[in-house]
Amino acid sequence: MSPPDLNLLHALDVLLEEGSVVGAARRMHLSPPAMSRTLSRIREALGDPVFVQAGRKLVPTPRALAMREQVRLVVEQATQVLTPGDGVDLKTLERRFNVRANDIFVGLHSGRLLEAMAAEMPRGMLRFAPEEDDIDDEALRSGRIDLFISASRQLGPEIRVQSLFTTRFVGIARRDHPLFDEDVTPGRITQWGHIGISRRGKFAGPIDSALEALGLRRHVALVVPTPFTALFALQNSDLLLALPSHLARSALDAGMPLRQFDLPVPLETVVLTQAWHPRFHADPAHQWLRRTIRAICETR
Repeated sequence: MSPPDLNLLHALDVLLEEGSVVGAARRMHLSPPAMSRTLSRIREALGDPVFVQAGRKLVPTPRALAMREQVRLVVEQATQVLTPGDGVDLKTLERRFNVRANDIFVGLHSGRLLEAMAAEMPRGMLRFAPEEDDIDDEALRSGRIDLFISASRQLGPEIRVQSLFTTRFVGIARRDHPLFDEDVTPGRITQWGHIGISRRGKFAGPIDSALEALGLRRHVALVVPTPFTALFALQNSDLLLALPSHLARSALDAGMPLRQFDLPVPLETVVLTQAWHPRFHADPAHQWLRRTIRAICETR
């Protein structure tokens, strides 16, 4: 049996990302007929159609979807092997980063990170991967994500972790909320419903534990996946919201008709960190990403 043509891996990677023969041909500087011939060779090698027609579009087969991340990882690892460590030209480097980041970072810093990438690594692409029901350090080990930005948590012993910044939780309510008619006490914040923020639908958090220690309990009336949805829902309701102070300040600076208050229960300061697998520690492009993120966070 002849060895597989590894050039097909790169072509498959581009096809899976672009989702069309024409788009992949443009990326690879080939004619559409030449790209179609390459797709035929990929189909023959895999014994799978890879893409099938659905109306006017091509859609990936289940096998193509299942191998997408594996193909991406293999191509990027091969690129690292064949790229001199000290001679990387970020201006011409094509690199995709899958970053799993919480909304504190995305909301505050994604714009500045994209600006830095456009200036220094213009052919790079940043993809904020959604949270899934998997284990974060396993996602780093497998290569499904390249970087994990979140509140500090326990990860595997080999995972590299770096602190970015700290924040604390504050309360937010509409500007003319009756809460502000008197002193804000633990008992009074339980008189109104609360908004919870969780991509996974969780409705309990540190504030519930702090209230429980005082013999109190709040009612979470609404759970939404992002803080931005919560802020818009807050404006025309009597609900209350606990939010990281950085995001609260951004909402007030944007002129939203809201008012901030100190939560009358003790909550720990939140430390935001970035974490990565050691395989990327010396990779120049990944180093640039980590260094840029830390610099942006330090100058917020």
